[in-house]
Amino acid sequence: MRIESKNSYPSGLIKPWIIDTTLRDGEQAPGVVFSAQEKTHIACLLANTGVDELEIGYPAISEEEQQTIRSIVTLNLPVRLTSWARAKWQDIEDARKCGTEAVHISFPLSDLYLQLMDKDYAWVERQLQELIPKAKKYFSFVSVGAQDATRADWEVLKNFVVDAEACGADRIRIADTVGVATPTSIMAMVSQLKSVSCAALEFHAHNDLGMATANAFTALESGCKAVSVSVTGLGERAGNAALEELAIALKLSGKYETLIDTRQLSHLCEEVSSAAGRVIEDQKAIVGKAVFQHESGIHCAALLKNPLSYQPFLPDQVGRGKHELVFGKHSGSASIQHFFLVRGISMTRDEANYLLAIVRSMASEKKRALQPDELESIYSTLLV
Repeated sequence: MRIESKNSYPSGLIKPWIIDTTLRDGEQAPGVVFSAQEKTHIACLLANTGVDELEIGYPAISEEEQQTIRSIVTLNLPVRLTSWARAKWQDIEDARKCGTEAVHISFPLSDLYLQLMDKDYAWVERQLQELIPKAKKYFSFVSVGAQDATRADWEVLKNFVVDAEACGADRIRIADTVGVATPTSIMAMVSQLKSVSCAALEFHAHNDLGMATANAFTALESGCKAVSVSVTGLGERAGNAALEELAIALKLSGKYETLIDTRQLSHLCEEVSSAAGRVIEDQKAIVGKAVFQHESGIHCAALLKNPLSYQPFLPDQVGRGKHELVFGKHSGSASIQHFFLVRGISMTRDEANYLLAIVRSMASEKKRALQPDELESIYSTLLV
């Protein structure tokens, strides 16, 4: 069990509460199915990485899902475990049978979502008054969520936060369900909510406009106590805010401190992507193959002097090896000299420039970077 802190360390750094929803919202990505063994393995990896809370599933799906959740509960991982439920007692009862410490209860809030369910806000208010007190008899922590909050009327959203707090909710999730929020809209919304309530707020981002991680970070900057994320941003449609992106952004900010061991992130992302049957794109922020690859001659020359010149953080901070110099159309002579020097061959600038012209020509012809053995072949053919 992990206890939610007062949101800061003695050092003055802010301690945000990081909730990972890979095993719930992440698995809702189209075509993704985690086996019970994979869910257990991922839960253990996330706990070892240092997240504060795991939203580990939706018990109402099936008895098999409930059995998997119960098996994870028995591991006594050093994190808070939360089950997800709709705003209906049977869902909460299914969660109770799983033995998780916490439950999250999700309510429709926008006009569209209420219309789809043929409900109104009076129904939401009645359900808050009924379900939260009942749930608190069985769970030590009860979170409630406003679905489609970023498309809801702000007065309705403010009423929801005030009403949920009055009913005893321990935390209130503001869900950008279809990912339409922007950092500036998040700042304004959180400010409005904090003006009417002191309740602990959580922000749940989706990435439909490519701003999920930025919105999650902005939510914390604006005063939210918690954010929910998933590994690689795995989730419905364009996904969620990515755990690895937010973790590094918080670390580099100098304002926040988490328990996350960022050196575990690359391995974690690889394991989750493998289980999900998804490929990590080369340009995926933080953990993609291309993040630490460099070709530009100007960049490589600077990197050889200081590896932070064209990298915001070092590869070993996310569990990767050294950065890689790539040889292609945009390479420079410094890269060529370095490549051969580490192989015990000292080369003059004129010799490097001679080889560089050939490297650029071959790379343009082949429409790709050259491999190390190709560089060695060029050298042995022309300069030996």
